[in-house]
Formats: sequence, structure tokens, C-alpha cells
Amino acid sequence: MIEYLNNHFGDLINWQLVSKNLILICVALLFSLPIAYNRETRSQGAGLRTYPLVAVATCSYTLLALDVLGGTDGIGKYMAGIVTGIGFIGGGAILKSNDDSKITGLANAASIWNTGAIGMAVAWQRFEIALLIAILNFLILRIGFEAKKVVNDNDEDLDQ
Repeated sequence: MIEYLNNHFGDLINWQLVSKNLILICVALLFSLPIAYNRETRSQGAGLRTYPLVAVATCSYTLLALDVLGGTDGIGKYMAGIVTGIGFIGGGAILKSNDDSKITGLANAASIWNTGAIGMAVAWQRFEIALLIAILNFLILRIGFEAKKVVNDNDEDLDQ
């Protein structure tokens, strides 16, 4: 199939590069799934759609920047813009209750930011960094959830 595409569209599209980028984007998607699954099963708003989309978009934008900007100074500015944009998305996940006593969504916001870092690391082909971020984020969410339950149970015991 790649040969057919090269014969008919080879002067317009580098199909080998398309294949490489597709693999990288799929790796970013794969690394984001444990985090997305955790958030989805905890009914935390963002989940199996949001996190993979953030990872895929970040990986895609970084691949585009690497291809267009190469090793120029502009790559750092481009990456900073991506990080800022992800922070804006994460900021939308933070909610404050009407009585100002409770803020929710901070773990979601931080996880969205981490998912963006996964996508960026994969685009740079730093799979070890992406994998570590994915594992650590998942473990923090998993262990942190259990720890938060213990702390909240202890707080309730103190109130009685």
C-alpha cells in the first residue's frame, strides 16, 4: 500500500514519515490510557477521551514543530506555547464550590499537564521519560486516592 501511495502521491507526501509519526502518536495515546482509565473510573470529568486527545495533540504539535523549526531557537518558544495551552485546558478542570470551601479538579488539571508532557516526550522519542511520567502519574492517582480516603476518614473521626 505504501508503494502505491508513493507512486501516486510520493511527490506530495512522505509516506515513510507519515508511518513514523503515526507510530509515535499511537505510542503517546497508549501511554496516556492508564491515566485516562483511572480518571474515567473515578468519575472525574475528564477521562478516556480527554487525556488521550491531549497526548495525541501535544505529540502532533511537537512533531510539527520539530519538522518545521528543526533545531532553531523557535522550538523552545513553540514548546512553551504548547505547555501554556495545556495549562489553560487544565485550568478549566479546576472547580470551586459556591461556598468557597472546596476546590476540586486539581488532580485532573495536573494529570492533563502530565499527559501533555507524555505526548511531547514521545515526539522527541524520549520514551523512557514518557513511560516514567505515565507510570508515576498513574501511581500517584491510584495511591493518592487511597491515601486521601484514609486521611478523610481520620478527619471525620476527629470531628466526632
